[in-house]
Amino acid sequence: MPVHVDLSAHEILVPVVIRNAPPARLYEDAVTREQAGIMGSGAIAIRSGAKTGRSPADKHLVRRPESERDVWWGAVNHPIDEQTFLLNRQRAIDYLNTRDRIYVCDGFAGWDPECRIKVRVLCSRAYHALFMHNMLLRPTLDELEEFGSPDYVIYNAGQFPADRLTAQMTSRTSIDLSLERREQVILGTEYAGEMKKGVFTIMHWLLPARGVLSMHCAANEGAGGDVSLFFGLSGTGKTTLSADPARRLIGDDEHGWSDRGIFNIEGGCYAKCIHLSPEKEPEIFRAIRFGTVLENVVYDPVTRAVDFASSAITENTRAAYPIEFIENATPPCTAGHPRNVIFLTCDASGVLPPLSRLSQEQAMYHFLSGYTARVAGTEMGIAEPQAAFSACFSAAFLVRHPAVYARLLAERLQRHGARAWLVNTGWTGGGYGHGRRIDLAATRRIIDAIHSGLLDDAPVDRDPIFKLDAVSRIPGVDPALLVPRLAWPDTAAWDQAARRLAARFRETFQNYADEAGANVLAAGPLA
Repeated sequence: MPVHVDLSAHEILVPVVIRNAPPARLYEDAVTREQAGIMGSGAIAIRSGAKTGRSPADKHLVRRPESERDVWWGAVNHPIDEQTFLLNRQRAIDYLNTRDRIYVCDGFAGWDPECRIKVRVLCSRAYHALFMHNMLLRPTLDELEEFGSPDYVIYNAGQFPADRLTAQMTSRTSIDLSLERREQVILGTEYAGEMKKGVFTIMHWLLPARGVLSMHCAANEGAGGDVSLFFGLSGTGKTTLSADPARRLIGDDEHGWSDRGIFNIEGGCYAKCIHLSPEKEPEIFRAIRFGTVLENVVYDPVTRAVDFASSAITENTRAAYPIEFIENATPPCTAGHPRNVIFLTCDASGVLPPLSRLSQEQAMYHFLSGYTARVAGTEMGIAEPQAAFSACFSAAFLVRHPAVYARLLAERLQRHGARAWLVNTGWTGGGYGHGRRIDLAATRRIIDAIHSGLLDDAPVDRDPIFKLDAVSRIPGVDPALLVPRLAWPDTAAWDQAARRLAARFRETFQNYADEAGANVLAAGPLA
């Protein structure tokens, strides 16, 4: 039986508190109270309401004297004062206290016991409790008995809107984080990903203070113990490419790199499942079974078959499942130091090579630049790929200045001799609307070749504008695909597009030039 928990410290006085309920119980409530459906595979399908993606413009951070000098204020971290936070917190608590029952999910973030924090989620939807049951590390009964006071608390009152008349509120949605109180308040959005990313944000704050690099990346490990990291924004292939049947999955999205090696922050995976098929992504497809939460998918109400090709609700259809649902994932999700660090970019301009071998200076340049395309559905209002630069491939979740994370990465690359690669999973032969998306099978062959070690000394073609060493010979990959300017029907058109993109790189990198140093700045594209 779930262990009783007293929520008076959180000002929650609801008579029925359901703590760490098993998935079967949460299924019952989601079906009978939240219009969820059980699919033929055993997974549960449910809607997240009006918001089907994150709302980054509505994310706020409390400005306090203790932390304000160390926070990267600006477009990512929007400041609010503590009074506003407390008003929103009270609004969330008042709403939760009107419910006839409250769900509590207590769990851990971080597989490394030395870096682990205790997380408590308070919510009124069974679906949200099940989602976080999947995404956090699940405590044993003994650990739950001894859980004590949490290190981080999420008040999820997403069904209730923020008050737009409250100072510093710009909409009816507000996702507020207090570093000092270690609390997150969610109002006006039921999208479950806001909880997951709230945990990641607090870890982005806590880990670097301990000399641990927090990373938005996937990780897996070969039979010989070789570890690879896959950096990239949502939609660039982190989850898909890290779910490799020949390699052990460590995690698909959030990790730390300490002096002991790599560890997953999460207990589960959150995979995009638009156009999911057993042929292209068999590991993820098989993970969709009893216990998995399917968000915003379309399904047949009679046969309970999911239409993974449909984007009628959103392009950002998702599956959240415990990591052990991936057949080759073996907890504990820790490993040694990486041999390969792979930056994934979805280049919508069709300019960058499918694979480039990077020097350490180039690795730092592209890590700080974080170039990709924001793909449809991941954030509200994104309908088609849009070129974007996200520092450290994680700007939306960074709390400290990007240079803090970049210095930690540079130190680890040098100390452990990891190789760095840039892999384009976007377009070739032209930009979006003219060229074609690079085939997933070709990208898998590229990743396999990296892991084999065959490409460490493979021939390269130097890009005349980006100065990238495009690997020009990869087993099983059409050579015409590997050098972008030759894949375009008009090389002059490639040159024009490349210069436009290079100009955007240089403009963006001015934000980091002083911190990066002359050698890293020189590793960027030519003027």
